[in-house]
Amino acid sequence: MDADSIPDTPLLDRDHRLRGYRINKMAMGLGDPANRAAFKADERAYLDRFGLSEEEKSAVLSRDWREMVRLGGNLFFILKISAVDPVRITEIGAHQAGMDHETFLRDRLGKKV
Repeated sequence: MDADSIPDTPLLDRDHRLRGYRINKMAMGLGDPANRAAFKADERAYLDRFGLSEEEKSAVLSRDWREMVRLGGNLFFILKISAVDPVRITEIGAHQAGMDHETFLRDRLGKKV
């Protein structure tokens, strides 16, 4: 293991950023209302417009937030996907941590649930 690595944490280096270009570009496009409508109407067709790999499409279609980040997705960009559903950011945090939402709120954020 690299001395600069953190277990289970993707390193945001040049290669990772380049790998995530397609998924990030697709997610940024969701800032446009017409693109959001196209995404809602046919997600797979919308993803095809950006040339996403099957692995990337699978992560987006299943809303696997952790996998999207592993594949190079920038959290600030992929949050635009969550706005379409909508999904609370704390739910994404729970998914990233491998926890259910209530446990995440209680144990990570100190919230009473």
